[in-house]
Amino acid sequence: MTRALYLYGGWPGHNPYGVAQWTRAVLDGLGFDVTESNDIFVLDQDLTGYDLIVNNWNNALLSETLTPSQEAALLGAVEAGTGFVSWHGGGAAFRGSVMYHLMLGADVFYHPAGEGVRHPYPLYVVDHDHPVTHGIEDFDAASEQYYMNVDPRNHVLLETVFDGAHMPWLAGQRMPQAWTKEWGDGRVFYSALGHYLEDLTHEPVARLVRQGLVWASRDRAS
Repeated sequence: MTRALYLYGGWPGHNPYGVAQWTRAVLDGLGFDVTESNDIFVLDQDLTGYDLIVNNWNNALLSETLTPSQEAALLGAVEAGTGFVSWHGGGAAFRGSVMYHLMLGADVFYHPAGEGVRHPYPLYVVDHDHPVTHGIEDFDAASEQYYMNVDPRNHVLLETVFDGAHMPWLAGQRMPQAWTKEWGDGRVFYSALGHYLEDLTHEPVARLVRQGLVWASRDRAS
């Protein structure tokens, strides 16, 4: 059975406790053995016994970071084979930890339409053959459209295109929105979608997350 650590909490603007109810049902549906925590200090322990770490910790300040021991424990576990999955706010978490963002594959810069604005935008599937995108076709969202600095090593699964409505010079700019990557022996999956609970419950996104959780898990990796 997959042993998973689910960390959630932090800034309330991303509704981490409401999202936790949805995530709990998803993890239960996958049959995972889940340890939940809303205490950031859970990352100070040895994490190598988990097959998967699911992060929905949300920060609001640029100064927030992981302590050296937390960073070492988290990155060390992933390097040793523990999978890591996060979405939306996870790309803006722990701003002061450069290594966390290198492992995740991105650093969030901005959402040009504004904080919490339900701006409509398209999502295009880049790799239809990947297990995480199996059965998913192009779809539309209406939420925060993330502009990010992304790692060129990411294996991009979804991308969006900016329409330039709020920053005309961004018109036509393509931007990855979901990807996988490897960190040592560990698998990493991230999706930028998820500001609102209904973003996650939208079936293409829900399926993407479910399949990302399975793909990243150490004991289910194939």
